Amino acid sequence: MEEKILEIMRIVFETNDVNVNSTQENCSAWDSMAQLNLALELEEELGISLEPEEISKMKSFDEIKNIVEKKL
Repeated sequence: MEEKILEIMRIVFETNDVNVNSTQENCSAWDSMAQLNLALELEEELGISLEPEEISKMKSFDEIKNIVEKKL
């Protein structure tokens, strides 16, 4: 699952500089619009539905992974 999430993040942020240590703070492409696009892609690719409060908590790879794993 980690690799799938990273793949989606790389596509949305249009950079290969994404890894398990990526956060909103250390990824310059990770702005509010990219965050929404990331949520939409995760929902579409993984067949899940994210609540607005979950999307707002997605500020790091670890947080995204935890939220997604709870949905699967």
